[in-house]
Amino acid sequence: MTLTAIILATLAAGIGSVWLAALLGFGLLARYTQHMLSLAAGALLATSFMLLLPEAFESDVEPQLLFATVLGFLIFFFLLDKAELWHHGHEHHHGHHHDHPHNQSHGHHKVHPSESASHRADHAHGGQPLGSGGWAVLAGDSLHCFADGVLIASAFVADMGLGVLAAMAVLLHEVPHHMGDLAVVRATSNNRRAAIIKVSMAGSVTALGGVVGFFLVDQLHSHLPYFLVVAASSFMYVALADLIPQLQRKLSLRETGAQLFWLALGLALVSVAAHIAHSGHAH
Repeated sequence: MTLTAIILATLAAGIGSVWLAALLGFGLLARYTQHMLSLAAGALLATSFMLLLPEAFESDVEPQLLFATVLGFLIFFFLLDKAELWHHGHEHHHGHHHDHPHNQSHGHHKVHPSESASHRADHAHGGQPLGSGGWAVLAGDSLHCFADGVLIASAFVADMGLGVLAAMAVLLHEVPHHMGDLAVVRATSNNRRAAIIKVSMAGSVTALGGVVGFFLVDQLHSHLPYFLVVAASSFMYVALADLIPQLQRKLSLRETGAQLFWLALGLALVSVAAHIAHSGHAH
């Protein structure tokens, strides 16, 4: 009975939050598509600094180990980005030498080797894989969802009512974060339905975390801080390496204000959700 409740609750929290985020991001807020990357940057940064890292550092793990894990995975995602760009550039060089993205200029703007996720998508063909920004988000999201599943399972093992509340808290605080994920994956794959499916698959890992957590809750608790900081490092990298550079363009005062508004909204939504979730844990 408890295991069945955990599976249902984790699926509802993990996948339900993605679908709700898609409804908001692609439905009610679809007309603001141009601002979704600003929202994504704010949501990912807030998820990292206001939710995941504080949760990880509340553990008994040495801070030096957690910081080393963050640094190591930031470098890992940087190398992943390099590998993807090299592979894409190599194929593009052989197929369309005169259009090589590293050699072309647009007015006075030369495309930088670390071009953004959305720019990479402009050069990508339908069958090509996601840029590393998309993969980094999905990898980090999967780890984050796995950790959420373990936390929900822990709550259910302690008390059924507490487990339901934990699942609801996860669902609510994941919505703004998944809106950011969908915006990033949508930019790298250029396909709304594919983005929803990919992020939903990452969200379904919550159920895996719930099942594993039910059987190994005591052993896994000691590893949760590492799951959290790896997820945080992936979100930080995507926000700072893929999204923020896209926002650093010369805009009018009105456009800059709108950009800052959506960035701040992403920060605020996740920060409020993190505060609510933290208050729930305290009680």
